[in-house]
Amino acid sequence: MTNLVYIRYELLRALRNRRFFFVSLGLPLIFYFVIASPNRHVHNYDNSGISLPLYYMVGLTAFGTMVAMVSTGTRIAAERQAGWTRQLRITPLSTRAYFRAKVLVAYMMSGLTIVLLGLAGSSLGVSLPAGQWLAMVGLILVALLPFAALGIMLGHLLTVDSIGPATGGGASLLAFLGGTWFPLGSHGFLFQLGRLLPSYWLVQAAHTGLTGHDWPARGWITIAAWSVLLVGGALYAFRRDTKKV
Repeated sequence: MTNLVYIRYELLRALRNRRFFFVSLGLPLIFYFVIASPNRHVHNYDNSGISLPLYYMVGLTAFGTMVAMVSTGTRIAAERQAGWTRQLRITPLSTRAYFRAKVLVAYMMSGLTIVLLGLAGSSLGVSLPAGQWLAMVGLILVALLPFAALGIMLGHLLTVDSIGPATGGGASLLAFLGGTWFPLGSHGFLFQLGRLLPSYWLVQAAHTGLTGHDWPARGWITIAAWSVLLVGGALYAFRRDTKKV
């Protein structure tokens, strides 16, 4: 199996997965319209100077893209149960190509989430300069790296029965601690804890569309550290899994 054939297979498989589409795309859109539509005329949410539709558009963009990345683990766990990953080992497909395909498809799904929530925000009057859109999307793509590795790691460690609660519950908890649903302020326990997590900086990447400011050095260091740690975990989980008979 060639690299391009495998990537095409992975993409078609993801596009045909209705449950995946509902969780990673449908839920953020439903949450957005339920929260933002009745409050579309709130122009100063929580004294931030930012409209409520704009705040939740970027917050749920962070949440939706994170779910899309971590959901890679669900597909991997299903492949392991069906014996598909064992079959792949006897093909010419390299480990690098295997990971590349998983990450690329996850990014494609995340990109679709960004586009759909952007359109949803526009329907409620959200408008941003092109430069802020590009800066926001660029930082989001960088901030998603550790979540791509997390999804692969969980997919090779957990079973089909346990992967759903782990990814869904884990993503929800990370979103909560990252400030998706409400501002964490500038001090206190939640703020200090949040700044240690990649989900916080993913939310801050999305908030670039609100403030126009880049991450501070701490954001880049945090994302880099979590990326290295979780990529190492994903490689360990993959090698441990492939050693099983």
